[in-house]
Amino acid sequence: MAKEIIVTDTIIENRIFELRGEKIMLDRDLANLYEVETRRLNEQVKRNQERFPKNFMFRLTEDEVDLMVSQNAIPSKQVLGGSMPNAFTEHGVLMLANVIKSGKAIETSLRVIEIFVKLRKLVLENQEILKRLEQLDKRLLNIGHDVKMHDDEIASIFELVHGLIDVKNKPQTRNPIGFKTKNNK
Repeated sequence: MAKEIIVTDTIIENRIFELRGEKIMLDRDLANLYEVETRRLNEQVKRNQERFPKNFMFRLTEDEVDLMVSQNAIPSKQVLGGSMPNAFTEHGVLMLANVIKSGKAIETSLRVIEIFVKLRKLVLENQEILKRLEQLDKRLLNIGHDVKMHDDEIASIFELVHGLIDVKNKPQTRNPIGFKTKNNK
């Protein structure tokens, strides 16, 4: 009975790299996740070349391999077995699910795509935050007031907020409205 490998999101995330301005995964990592040999995965790609245009898959150059070795994405060039690895973009990973028809490949491809989407969403959210911080920074620089004045304004805002909180938390001292009975004079 074959030992089933549990693939977590973290394992997949750690195998996604950025190269040529694209988020990519290497053929050897995808083969490992799909539980097939790297050469079998590449054979299927060769048989179905029309499904893998340059924006879906590309072969790494010698310089890119050197860069990935230096960043420990690839332990050493010897791991590659003498050939340059293929890099698959998000669309290439999805296309691999159509070419490698094992259940594990399809299941894993779907999870990989979900993680690519999650990473893209994170990048977009961070860009929005950076954009807002930049706008705030520009506003502060354009105001032309000195730092002391800003500090005083911020301190007065905090005092007002604390005052509102204190007023809200104080017990009501008003007399109750309504008819008085003999018991509550």
